[in-house]
Amino acid sequence: MTAQEFETSIQKGKIPVISYLYGEESFLVDRAANMLLDRSIDPSLKDFNLNVFYGNESKGMDIVDAALTLPMFSDRRAVLVKRAEALKAEALDVMLGYIQNPAETTCLILTGTKIDQRKKFFLELKKHSALVEFKRLYDNKLNGFIQGEIAIHGGTIEPAAADLLTFFIGNNLQELSSQVEKLVAYAGERKRVCIDDVRAVASSSKAFTAFELARYLGVRDLQNALRCLDTLFLNGEETFQMIGALSRHFRQLWRIREMLDRKAPQAEISKEVGIIPFFLGEMMQQARNFDRNELRRLFTELYQCDVASKTGGHPYTLMHALVVMICSGGVR
Repeated sequence: MTAQEFETSIQKGKIPVISYLYGEESFLVDRAANMLLDRSIDPSLKDFNLNVFYGNESKGMDIVDAALTLPMFSDRRAVLVKRAEALKAEALDVMLGYIQNPAETTCLILTGTKIDQRKKFFLELKKHSALVEFKRLYDNKLNGFIQGEIAIHGGTIEPAAADLLTFFIGNNLQELSSQVEKLVAYAGERKRVCIDDVRAVASSSKAFTAFELARYLGVRDLQNALRCLDTLFLNGEETFQMIGALSRHFRQLWRIREMLDRKAPQAEISKEVGIIPFFLGEMMQQARNFDRNELRRLFTELYQCDVASKTGGHPYTLMHALVVMICSGGVR
């Protein structure tokens, strides 16, 4: 079952007794689980009819006992198991019998990042549950996501404004959703979000500061790059998120540089790389500041910085050294 089919089914009131929601896009997994909970049980009765477990710390019998408990003051109860891929083998064995013969008065929801199709438990899940994968959205799907989020709040957005928001924030759906909520509030009675709204609102986000850091690195502006880096650390930005933003930016520069080297027209570059015309000229100039060999080595440096930060290295020292290296041409 696709994510869209699942959502449509739930909206029609078709609540599966067992659902396994999984995938790389945790924002969409969590949203689907919450939608299912809202449709399954009365929010005012959650204290009586909802049990939440975590796969890495729960016993299978406890989950089954909760699922077999009759609902109170309601026709249905819900059991939510988060991080289900971390359930131990003994827990899966205990739950297998329940999966094959579930209680009709319970909505069992399991969420996780993946499934192991070698295990009998997950093979049985395929037969007896709604198995729904939420894949990470490709960049060309982000505008549709933004428009959908805006519509939820009763607004609309100019296509160019959606492009600009995507360019600032990237494919972090949690942050995009948060920014959309702020944009609708900022637009107020106008209801239609424009480019100036995005500039005004998104510029205060950590994601925008990471975007600015990438821009300054692209033009080798050490002073402003270090200023952005300091702001990100003061705001509590995680190192892996900064490295992710820089990796995305330099991947785009790599693709642009490759297309420039083969003299591709600007329209083709814009379409293939997904850069809006508003920023295309600036990105092309940044790409000219690096040759492909330098960009290749830069990705190695980003990877090594990421590993070092996760294995005891001091995050600020590592990022500071990386910024200085890029701006000074030390990765040539």
